[in-house]
Amino acid sequence: MNEDKNSSQHKSLAALVKRYTNRTKASKQFTQLYRSVLADHRVSEGFHLPLKQMCYPIVGKHSLGSRIWDVDGNEYIDLIMGLGINLFGHNPPFIKEALIEQLEQGIQIGCQAEFAGEVAELVCELTGMARVALSNTGTEAMMAAIRLARATTGRNKIAMFSGSYHGHFDGVLVKAKTPDGNPDAIAIAPGILPNCAEDVLILDYGNPQSLEVIKDRDRELAAVLVEPVQSSRPDLQPKAFLQQLRQLTKESGIALIFDEMITGFRIHPGGAQAWFGVEADIAAYGKIVGGGMPIGIIAGKAVYMDRIDGGMWNYGDASSPQVEKTVFAGTYCKHPLALAAARAVLKHLKTEGFALQQQLNQRTSQFVQRLNAYFEADEVPIRMAHFGSYFAPASLGNSSPSKNSASSIGMKLLSYHLVDRGILLRGEGTGFLSTAHTDEDLNCLIQAVKDSVKELREGGFLPNPSAQLAKA
Repeated sequence: MNEDKNSSQHKSLAALVKRYTNRTKASKQFTQLYRSVLADHRVSEGFHLPLKQMCYPIVGKHSLGSRIWDVDGNEYIDLIMGLGINLFGHNPPFIKEALIEQLEQGIQIGCQAEFAGEVAELVCELTGMARVALSNTGTEAMMAAIRLARATTGRNKIAMFSGSYHGHFDGVLVKAKTPDGNPDAIAIAPGILPNCAEDVLILDYGNPQSLEVIKDRDRELAAVLVEPVQSSRPDLQPKAFLQQLRQLTKESGIALIFDEMITGFRIHPGGAQAWFGVEADIAAYGKIVGGGMPIGIIAGKAVYMDRIDGGMWNYGDASSPQVEKTVFAGTYCKHPLALAAARAVLKHLKTEGFALQQQLNQRTSQFVQRLNAYFEADEVPIRMAHFGSYFAPASLGNSSPSKNSASSIGMKLLSYHLVDRGILLRGEGTGFLSTAHTDEDLNCLIQAVKDSVKELREGGFLPNPSAQLAKA
């Protein structure tokens, strides 16, 4: 029996590898051709030895609306959406027009950018923040936010939560030292100095005991970093915990920093702060607001943001900067193309209002409900969760299959089957809906999932409860 099953799996996998690599041969050739010169972490992302021949990224050539075309000419319904950037789909006309207009004006760097003030004003209007600084990436924005908190409070330690991601600078690339609730941290990878973890506490998100740790260490903490809904756990949406955390940090003089790279402008025009009714001291934004161009935004209360430039002063009187500044710099901060795109995005969001997000959130909820109804009815060990228009697997069943088990490989194979059927998702099954996705797109996705699960079961990579019941 086991030999038959292994033979079935071998034939099924071989058939998929042949189809997949024939369909995407130019992407595979591109990856192999430049592997020696191009160091790219995404090339080996999700590497799994049995699936080695399919481990390469799809190379994109053209995109429009909800679709991407690769270098082989294949068309895909894209649910990666720039890792959360493309709220309006690919190449929306209002952003394209803004970029073309700015290109005709030139790329002036060194003098003040024409749209910097207007972009800052629009961010403040939509988010309720007092002041704004502009950077190039989300990582830079979070790094600056932490520095502002430390400069303002005069404290060194920060607290963050397991499962969160706040960029790739050393100060946040840490994990819990032990799994027993000890808040001490260690570096997560080679090359990160061990002492970077000395001033970081790692806490359990949504756990009331974490509030007690913060309360006990309140005089040491400059800031608490929060990804309001973690990209790795969209099913965890702890509104009461966030509100209690806000009260605690306010009483203790700790800066509450919201990382809104994914939630900002997606769940609500005012982001997760507006959604949960929590006013952070500093918030960092990126992705959607850049309209496809690289950007990072630090927004916050004046008491923190004044550390950027010394605070408010006026011409024609005796006023002058009164606040001691910290370091903030970057040649490409306030890049004219990024600001032209951001200005177009923010004006569009302001014009459309919350109705844009409400409709997209509702469509995503209905889509996830349809997927989960199918998974439950067909006894597929997957459940999806969503926060607004972002969705991801919430559970892969009660069992914890070993890395090389058929079930584990089957779940990894699902994403390859979907690519083979013209659907682009992140490897772990996460995705984003945009305003460009149609009902037809979602129907195609659900059918592709059903067809993929059927093939995986026929190949022996996923359990088939109905067949097992019939044999019994």
